[in-house]
Amino acid sequence: MSEGDDMEREAEADGVEVVEVVEEDRTYPSTIGGALYIVMLGVITVGLLVVVLGPWRTGIRIFAGALVVGAGLRVALKDRDAGMLAVRSRPVDVGLYLTVATTLVVLSTVIPDQPV
Repeated sequence: MSEGDDMEREAEADGVEVVEVVEEDRTYPSTIGGALYIVMLGVITVGLLVVVLGPWRTGIRIFAGALVVGAGLRVALKDRDAGMLAVRSRPVDVGLYLTVATTLVVLSTVIPDQPV
C-alpha cells in the first residue's frame, strides 16, 4: 500500500469526501497570446532603440503603434487565448493601451524641437 492510499482511507474515515482531479487535454492553443505579446515587446524594443539612436518622435510613434496593435489583439482574442495581453478586464486593458498610445503620440507631436 502506498502513502497516498493510507491518506485517502484516513480522510474517508474522518468523513471527508475525496475527489479525484482529472486534468483534461487542452483543445486550444494556449501560447498564441503569449507569442503575440513577445512580438509586441519586440516592436516596443525597436521603438525604444529608434528613440535612443535616431529620430525620437519616430521611435515614440513606433512604440505607440505597438500599443494600438496590442489593443486590437486584446479585442480580437478570446480571454483564454490572450495570454499576457490580458491583465485586467478586456475594456480596462484596451482603454489603457489606447490611452497610453494616444498620450505618447500627442506628447511627441506637441513638444517643440529644442536647439542643440
